[in-house]
Amino acid sequence: MTRRPILSDPRMPVVSGVLLATVAVGEAIAHAATSGALLQQATVLVLLALATTLPLAVLRPGAAALASTVTTVLSLSLFHTLPIAGACALLLSLYRLASALWLSLVLAAPYLVLALTGPRPTSSEVAFLTASLAALAPAVALTGLARRAQSEARIHIAAREAVAGTLIEHTARGERARIARELHDVVAHHISILAVQAETARLTTPGMPAAGAERLSAIGDTARDALTEMRRLLGVLREDTGPAAAGLRPQPGVGQLIELLDESRDVSGTTARLIFRGPLVPLDPGVELAAYRIVQEALTNARRHAPGAAVDVEVHYTADALHLRIRDNGPGPDSADAATGHGLLGMRERAAAVGGELRAGAASGTGFLVQARLPTKTETSR
Repeated sequence: MTRRPILSDPRMPVVSGVLLATVAVGEAIAHAATSGALLQQATVLVLLALATTLPLAVLRPGAAALASTVTTVLSLSLFHTLPIAGACALLLSLYRLASALWLSLVLAAPYLVLALTGPRPTSSEVAFLTASLAALAPAVALTGLARRAQSEARIHIAAREAVAGTLIEHTARGERARIARELHDVVAHHISILAVQAETARLTTPGMPAAGAERLSAIGDTARDALTEMRRLLGVLREDTGPAAAGLRPQPGVGQLIELLDESRDVSGTTARLIFRGPLVPLDPGVELAAYRIVQEALTNARRHAPGAAVDVEVHYTADALHLRIRDNGPGPDSADAATGHGLLGMRERAAAVGGELRAGAASGTGFLVQARLPTKTETSR
């Protein structure tokens, strides 16, 4: 926590004014006693001491500085004396008068005049105090002005940073809302139609074999799962989900690959093996999610381009990376651009997002091979 300077404390003028007034009265009484002044003179000296110091506690900076200047000039001109506490009160008043530098310079001028044209002879102490006030008054005013300018600059910088942070936050929130709307409007509608059409075809097609009905049922279930996952993603992107966000589940990772392959076997009716190698290493959530999505997309591509082909998924843990190897025993790519589709592009982007890399292409002999290397720590977590 930043400590507030003592001179900027709002209680400082009252406390210092009262203390300086007490000291100034003591100085006036001592001066009257040592100089043999009459009672009337002593009373005037005490009143001047109070008039020099108390304005600091009860008046605004401008009025306090003006009152202190008038009384100190009277004290120096009439009695050739000035309590040191009164000089301190005057300097503090000028310090607080940081917003009117010209007035501070005007109030400092009488002391320069008194130092140059004051009555002679005069005590060396009074002459030194008068010359000091002539030099210190504008210097103290400039110090107060610099302090105020620095304080205002800090306030302006903090305000600009707050505004910039708010603009960035609003921009990000608007972008998330836009993405959520586009996903809902463009993708969710088509997936819903897919689920409905699969269920309608299963129920209305006469004489459909049991295997075909199971496939259509699996298509409908997959579409509904995709809708559920998309709504979960939209709930993360949108901040106005309210209580619905409480039902969100964690993002999938390597631990859910067994369920993913079970689902793939049920849908395709072919063999899908999951092989783990190496000791388990804790992974960042981003790496977990990237690994799951890469395997998920590779299985989808295998079902689409090599229906009926068996798939092997190898997950190899090493000290510095997670290696994925997904291979099917299908006919392999049938064209030169088979390895450059949107699905493979998405997998490469997933791998690159966590600092990894991905390669895909024809396997040796036959089939299609996807290989990915994902670092165990993402760049953002270091």
